[in-house]
Amino acid sequence: MTSPFHKPVMLKEVIDSLNCKPGRVFLDGTVGGGGHAYEILTKTAPDGILVGIDFDDDAIHETHQKLKIFGDRKLLVKGNFANLKKILTDLQIEKVDGILLDLGVSSHQLETPGRGFSFSADAPLDMRMDQIGGLSACDLVNDLSEKELVKIVRDYGEEVRARRIVRAILAKRKVSPVRTTGELARIIVGVLPYHLRRGRIHPATRTFQALRIAVNDELANLHKAINDGIDVLNKGGRFSVISFHSLEDRITKNLFRSWEKGCVCPPDFPICVCNRKSKLKVLTRKPVTSGEVEINSNPRARSAKLRTAMRI
Repeated sequence: MTSPFHKPVMLKEVIDSLNCKPGRVFLDGTVGGGGHAYEILTKTAPDGILVGIDFDDDAIHETHQKLKIFGDRKLLVKGNFANLKKILTDLQIEKVDGILLDLGVSSHQLETPGRGFSFSADAPLDMRMDQIGGLSACDLVNDLSEKELVKIVRDYGEEVRARRIVRAILAKRKVSPVRTTGELARIIVGVLPYHLRRGRIHPATRTFQALRIAVNDELANLHKAINDGIDVLNKGGRFSVISFHSLEDRITKNLFRSWEKGCVCPPDFPICVCNRKSKLKVLTRKPVTSGEVEINSNPRARSAKLRTAMRI
């Protein structure tokens, strides 16, 4: 069962990766519209528990409605998955049997103009997952220095023309602030060579991605969530992460491999002095990707990569 709020990617592959069974406790750190959560609760019937976290109010409301039939088997919390340890402690849950993080932006967020995640409609330049407090993309675009903006666009968007784009933004904001997604997209398109304006991917995509990551501190949150999540997994528990761009995938891959290796001492040390123990076994040496049938029905799935590790 899926929701128009957000279509979950690789639904079968994700459920299989988590090894869902009755009576177990799972945590969905990005519950979204509840698509993956619904299947987890179905597979763990009659007594499995699902803790769902999201810091988007719309997502929490939608998921409450979608998962109503599961009664008190679902525990939904508005929050950041980076704080999953504290959230579980507050719920008096010590360990879980599986964790899922479905990263990136939901279909609902992209398709709701007022959220400012997409350039498909001219809307306020926001991009905050949690719309209560915090800096927006508008704040960053209009207040940061050239050096700071270039670093964000280059490092988080992997945009090779970051400096050219940022200088165009600075020139525009000298006249008037850049306040909408449409304004920003037009600035980016305007400074690029003509042949780069007509590709399969919109030329503003990388810059918008970079700003969204910076606004929501997504990479630092992912790093913390994986490290803390490993500690709350039962032995044999699974940790699955769906990423949508190379930065997220690289963090996931490297952390999983690092915790599989354990020791981080330099290779020339005769004995281990760090005492860092292996905690994971990586189950996906190469990421699982979506099939053509799914990609045809849900183009967003094209860039999705699923990685899974098991607590040992």
